Amino acid sequence: MLKTRLSLLALLITPHAFAQAAQNTPAISTDTMERIVVTGSRIVESIEEVPATITIINRQQIAEQLKISPELQTLLAALVPGLAPSTGSSSNSGQTLRGRSPLVMIDGVPQSTPLRNGALGMRTLDPSTIERIEVIKGATSIYGNGAAGGIINYITKQANNSGKVSGHVSVSSRFSAVKLQDSVGQRVEGSINGNLDKFSYVLNASYEENGVQRDAEGDIQGLIYGLSEANVANYFAKFGYQLDTEKSLQLTYNHYRSEQQSNLIDVIGSVNSGEKTYAIEAPVGTEKPGVAQGPNNDNLMFKYTDEALFDNTQLVIDAYSQQINNIFFFSSALANPSEGYSGGQSLIKSDKKGLRVTLNSQLEWHNLEGTFIYGLDALNDKTSQPLVDGRVWVPEMDMANLAGFLQTKWLYNDDLIIKAGIRHEDIELGVDDYSTLKLCRTANTCSVPLDVRGDTLKYRATTYNFGVRYNLMPSFQPFANYSQGADISDIGRLLRTATVTDISLIATQASIIDNYEIGFVSNIGALRMEFSAYRSTSELGTTNKYDANTGVYLPVRAPQEIYGYEALAHYPFSPELNVTASYAWVEGKDTSKDVYLGAKQISAPKATVNLNWQPLAGANVAVSYLYVGSRKKFATVEGDYVGDQGPIDSYQLLNLSASFDFQQNWSGFIGVENLLNQDYYPAKSQAYTYNGYNVKGLGTSVNLGINYQF
Repeated sequence: MLKTRLSLLALLITPHAFAQAAQNTPAISTDTMERIVVTGSRIVESIEEVPATITIINRQQIAEQLKISPELQTLLAALVPGLAPSTGSSSNSGQTLRGRSPLVMIDGVPQSTPLRNGALGMRTLDPSTIERIEVIKGATSIYGNGAAGGIINYITKQANNSGKVSGHVSVSSRFSAVKLQDSVGQRVEGSINGNLDKFSYVLNASYEENGVQRDAEGDIQGLIYGLSEANVANYFAKFGYQLDTEKSLQLTYNHYRSEQQSNLIDVIGSVNSGEKTYAIEAPVGTEKPGVAQGPNNDNLMFKYTDEALFDNTQLVIDAYSQQINNIFFFSSALANPSEGYSGGQSLIKSDKKGLRVTLNSQLEWHNLEGTFIYGLDALNDKTSQPLVDGRVWVPEMDMANLAGFLQTKWLYNDDLIIKAGIRHEDIELGVDDYSTLKLCRTANTCSVPLDVRGDTLKYRATTYNFGVRYNLMPSFQPFANYSQGADISDIGRLLRTATVTDISLIATQASIIDNYEIGFVSNIGALRMEFSAYRSTSELGTTNKYDANTGVYLPVRAPQEIYGYEALAHYPFSPELNVTASYAWVEGKDTSKDVYLGAKQISAPKATVNLNWQPLAGANVAVSYLYVGSRKKFATVEGDYVGDQGPIDSYQLLNLSASFDFQQNWSGFIGVENLLNQDYYPAKSQAYTYNGYNVKGLGTSVNLGINYQF
């Protein structure tokens, strides 16, 4: 296996590039490439000064992927090495970053629900509102709880500063090329932005109606986290006001809603039965149980910036509010026949209010530049998971989090960068008395409900980070870093499966994650290459174990070790043709039992190749290739695979997009997903043995559209 991985790595590394280097424009030199990152240190800085692996996806790349699919999970999987393959659904369960859950944010505002991780955070706004995406990998203390695997930050569009009104309107239709029936969907999006003296604005709206989603055999994909007949709406507004040359205000609002308005029902299969799950029209006279599933969230953000609070000191104040109502699919696993429930449908409710105060001071002595980033983060997060029918599965958790931080950066002679930082978390998590639910897999296999006494859980944690990078030679720029993260994520899953009568007896301790990384960047002529290797450890990771007596998957707290590497490169063969590619491999173990971790954390090896070609002025062609390798680490239990331990076979996908400017301000485009109609199961569908999860991937689908730019 190692020889196979290294052979594929050698094949990819010569023509390949780091994702943020993959511009959908003519050849880009190291000098002209935009290398700005905010996520990593909470200030704007050159990516060449970051001693860690950062991926930046620019607006051109987002637009190119949007021609193929509007799904952010698909876009991120194609362009972020180290991120697990797309699930092909609305859920990002199993789509981890370097084996751990990332914290998803919009302009720094958390979209994930760490207290009860429902894995819907990646799909929380429309890609048309995004200017760029910044991804920092590995546990980080810079933004606090929930960032065990790193950070994915969606940076929204800014108004142009030309003084002129600009915008665009785009209309498109997406359909199955395998079987057209009922598959035709429509999408319309538009935006406008500009400046009026000191006032600036950005307005963006999109609306999409999906048809049924068909696999390579023409069958409708299964409905668990399904996208068939989903209606998706996104409304975005950003207003800015320049008080004077140093001070500015900004107000941002985003509403995102996705609802599956369908009367389809599933024909259930499983990995162990060998039968796929697919959907059919509900028989006449019957109705699909439950209400429409899908995420629903609102974000309101206010920012005040003073570029010169004191000499060489900038102040940024961010206040934000977020409300989430994520509704899941109807599940018979939430049944309780004795009380008249044949199943149930849960929703995660989260109400966050936060305040971030960040100061940035810069000093200079001869050849040494010092930067100090310091401040406070305050967050109140109220999260629960009731059922639509009124039962309570996870009680409300009321978290108050106050954290202080200091990050420093030292730049010596413009080529030696040293970073060091500290963060202290002070967290209180209040839970009232509650009762666990009686849930029945069968009439005779039920969990035992308990009355649990609540309490206020208190967490104190101090985490550190240190990194160094040396940029003396363009051909070899090594870096190394050590970072810690304090994680109390998914407490809700521990509470809902309690087997004791006092919350203080549940294993809700925080986990400190230690992350180590070494790597290098190499620029040799037009060729840019990157390589990084990493290892992360945690004393109390969380996995699942099936309890045959109750039919419930119980969480297991145990130490974990995760390790892997990534290789990246970029090469412009000419001003009209450039190629990017990546290879990522990750593995992990429960070190207490010396057993491998399942697919909820560890993904199969992944390779990508992205080619962009401009054959003539106003025309563009892009080809995207994805390879997902095999991962077979687990044996059957009494003849069946269990949990997230199904065997993963390799598969390959090829996508194609093209656009042409046929008239001033007008262009047409086409995108084809799964060009060769590969008949496959996504990695998650192969590994998740739960009934109904083994849904085949999307068959060949075509997206046709027209765009007007003004």
